[in-house]
Amino acid sequence: MKDISTLHPKKILVCQLRQIGDVLLSTPSIQLLKERFPDAEIHLLTEKKCLPVVENNPHLSHVWAIDKKELRNPLTALLWYRKVGRGGYDLIVDFQRLPRCRYVILFSGAAVKLTQHTAWYNRLFYTHFSDVIYGYAAMLKASILRPLGIHWDGELPRLYLTDEERAWAEEFIRTEGMEQNRFVTIDPSHRRITRKWPERHFAGLIRLMREKRPELKFFILYGPGEIDVARKVAELAGEGVVVSEHMLTLREMAAVQEMAALHVGNCSAPRHFAVAVDTPSLAIHGATGFGWCPKSERHSSVDKGLPCRSCNKNSCDTLECLETFLPEECLDEALRLLALKYK
Repeated sequence: MKDISTLHPKKILVCQLRQIGDVLLSTPSIQLLKERFPDAEIHLLTEKKCLPVVENNPHLSHVWAIDKKELRNPLTALLWYRKVGRGGYDLIVDFQRLPRCRYVILFSGAAVKLTQHTAWYNRLFYTHFSDVIYGYAAMLKASILRPLGIHWDGELPRLYLTDEERAWAEEFIRTEGMEQNRFVTIDPSHRRITRKWPERHFAGLIRLMREKRPELKFFILYGPGEIDVARKVAELAGEGVVVSEHMLTLREMAAVQEMAALHVGNCSAPRHFAVAVDTPSLAIHGATGFGWCPKSERHSSVDKGLPCRSCNKNSCDTLECLETFLPEECLDEALRLLALKYK
């Protein structure tokens, strides 16, 4: 395999289609590529739903957004992937090796097509491979870039908000009766039951934190189809909890989180958004591993510590790791993180 540590690409394509949190976790790698090759154009191939994550990213020159509805016709899709692939790239970095990434790569004449070591049936699509370093997901992605002379040095995900978005968030939290750095965002939802701390536990933690800091407010985040979970937490928690009738967009959520003192939630995308806007965060872990948590005093993950931890299963008969993990067991860590930004 040819050495590419002295490569000087002029046009780079990064492939990271989904999910929203994973695209956000790829932003350190995009930053490192731009720092290594400052004169290169960097393009991103992703799904349309992930566009808000990379909006205003100064390291990207262009984003190819896959619209599944528009590409429903196989011929239309094939022509679109051909157009992307023939975009004149010198270097393609593929973080996922999904079929739609491979369609683009198949049409590309890029001299270097880099990914992590993969199964034999994928290898013919690529020219170079890298051993990954397991750990925090952003670090793992960046480790694929080592053959290019790029090394991760603790860079965290970044989301680039505008002044207008920050101004909107200031007005929004005011109208919802909150003050900057005097409220906590709560993310109690998850589509996987094995990753969802019960609503009663979130409510219990809110009550315990209010006993220590009665002036704090707690803003419940929710996405499509999740408002009932938010309302249940609010009902169980009592005073000091805000559930807005306005469901925030991803970027609105990030702007609000930036003004919060702390984010507490399940291991899901809002936690990565908190990291990306530098708000301290606490994730409650069930079945997921700890590769989604940066090693930082500002961001922490807690769990019950059972022998079956990090099983990554999507179903469980007992949900013991979540059901028996009580609010009292993570209160001290929540208060420690709160003190980092609380005013």
